[in-house]
Amino acid sequence: MDAVQKDLESRKTEIKQAMELMFKANMTITDWDVPEGDDKKAAQILLSIMQESLTEIKADIEAGKYDFY
Repeated sequence: MDAVQKDLESRKTEIKQAMELMFKANMTITDWDVPEGDDKKAAQILLSIMQESLTEIKADIEAGKYDFY
């Protein structure tokens, strides 16, 4: 395992927790804004938005946006 893999693997739990925290925080905000809303639908839409963002980040990676060396 190379240094980058080792570093990220050591922080994997924290990264996953941060993603879950962001999801839950946005679900809470949606519940405040639209208390009568369908939580399952809101969760699906939020997940779609998060996936869209990850897809955009993936495209940026492939385009070299994060090649700092």
